[in-house]
Amino acid sequence: MSEREPPDIGRHLRALRRQRNLSLRGLAELCDLSPTTISLIERGDSSPSVATLHRLATALGVPITSFFQEPEGRVEVILTRAGERRLLGTGNIHMESLGSGLQDQAMELFAVTLPPGSDSGTGAIEHDGHEMVYCIRGEVEYQIAGKSYPLAAGDALLFEARLPHCWQNRSQEPATFLLVFQSEIARDSAEQHLVP
Repeated sequence: MSEREPPDIGRHLRALRRQRNLSLRGLAELCDLSPTTISLIERGDSSPSVATLHRLATALGVPITSFFQEPEGRVEVILTRAGERRLLGTGNIHMESLGSGLQDQAMELFAVTLPPGSDSGTGAIEHDGHEMVYCIRGEVEYQIAGKSYPLAAGDALLFEARLPHCWQNRSQEPATFLLVFQSEIARDSAEQHLVP
């Protein structure tokens, strides 16, 4: 994989907020974050977690990938080559988009790599639609509605994403898995999963 410029999340966030004629305070009220937090992200002084990005994207009505890409015209086919994936992770968690940008896209697909000991952060994640996880390498453990689901290479998990869920890599090895979000508009899902 080649070195890539880190995404300018703050610039994209500010542009999306202004397109919707929202003040910092207005957006903060919609996503239950402080105006200071949003300002720090927009200035590039703070790196948002996946959960924070999900809140912002949901409030703005955009897919989480909107914070990582330049807007384009209508697209009907997307081919994502191995070396051209958009890196969406924050911190040491790598979440690579395997295809995004269709109008009214109802599914988003990601390749996720978790270092040993990493997790989805504090608090459970809940969103509309369905979520599917397919473990490619290593081990990842999902907690869904208080029940543990350990996954090893080749295991798959499908669940109602409205159920409170979180994940972690308890092993000493990196874990890689495919993560698929399906909802009326998939943008309501991915943002909550990008926690450092």
